[in-house]
Amino acid sequence: MSNLEQTLIVVKPDGFKKGLVGKIISRFEQKGFQIVNLKLFQFDVDTAKRFYESHKDKHFFDELVSFICSGKTVGCILEGTNAVSTVRLMVGNTKSSEALPGTIRGDLGIGLTDNIIHASDSAESFIKESKIIFN
Repeated sequence: MSNLEQTLIVVKPDGFKKGLVGKIISRFEQKGFQIVNLKLFQFDVDTAKRFYESHKDKHFFDELVSFICSGKTVGCILEGTNAVSTVRLMVGNTKSSEALPGTIRGDLGIGLTDNIIHASDSAESFIKESKIIFN
């Protein structure tokens, strides 16, 4: 039985500036995910704070907000079997230096905040985050 789900990825400003949007999205397409929605945009501070609200009490919150607002981003809703967990595996560890080779962050990322990509960590996060970006 197939567990068809949707999830969200956001190619962060470092990924956009390096010209990696197509390469990143093609990895998901090659895996079999379908693109449901796609949007090029730039976060403003208020939207970024809502997007990263779950991290508001963490020491890196201001740096995270500042970074995501520093340039263009691409939001993408993907659909496929076990999308949330599979996409998270493909993305890799949040710390690029600890992400395994073969993952997006392991192959393309360099830091913690500047780690190329965001991926929703649950179905609930997907709903909240996708509404912020696409509504």
